[in-house]
Amino acid sequence: MKKTIVITGASSGIGKATAKHFANKGWHVAATMRAPQKEAELNEIDTIKLYTLDVTNESSIEKAVEQIINDFGTVDVVLNNAGYGLLGTFEAASQEAIRQQFDTNVFGLMNVTRAFLPHFRENRSGTFLNVSSIGGVITFPMMSIYHSSKWAVEGFSESLAYELGQLGIQVKLIEPGGVSTDFGGRSMSYATKEGLTDYDQASNLFNANIAKTGMQYSTAEFIADGIYNAATDGTTNLRYPLGVDAEELYANRRKAGDQEFVNYMNVQMFD
Repeated sequence: MKKTIVITGASSGIGKATAKHFANKGWHVAATMRAPQKEAELNEIDTIKLYTLDVTNESSIEKAVEQIINDFGTVDVVLNNAGYGLLGTFEAASQEAIRQQFDTNVFGLMNVTRAFLPHFRENRSGTFLNVSSIGGVITFPMMSIYHSSKWAVEGFSESLAYELGQLGIQVKLIEPGGVSTDFGGRSMSYATKEGLTDYDQASNLFNANIAKTGMQYSTAEFIADGIYNAATDGTTNLRYPLGVDAEELYANRRKAGDQEFVNYMNVQMFD
């Protein structure tokens, strides 16, 4: 019997690549997005069915969940993938921009999780794969709002894993590093404030040093394969850093300890 995965934010990037990867592995895929009428490629794959779902709209979530369960009977995995990044200094970010970041990356993820929980509890099985980021365990300058949203996902998921584990339900964290997708385009928002120039020197230095690092970006397909492994490896592992950069940064922080790692990052970013 084929298993079923639900994917939020499946219109591009990691979500789209993961939908295709699971379909190729013989799974049924419920690919959700805000505007499925605009999606052509996934609609051509027989084992993928598209649904309208906006993670910031609770009625949209409830309607999609009901349709998906009615269509497939049983859902085995929910991939909470929908999200975007807000780049810029905290002082430049408006209250509205901050709320939008958390509405999508944190509260949207929580609301989708809550909506599927009764189904998983009834079956005493199921897995939530929550897409965080290596930016959920380490930080870079100029991304305080994005990082805070992903650190919230980390704390939420780790604690939730304890309580749901007693019911046969798993929670796992997907922590990609840099990915060669359109994250810097349609999936990135920029906070600016007219006349605020005091951060320009630090920002320019940070951008220059990042460019020098030659960071190794993974493909969306590589991340999709890592997600498939997390869904099917039969373990209770919590965290899955994906990508050479993510694995190295995660290992370096654990080895150095928090303060030494922060000191190291300060030197790397601003010297």
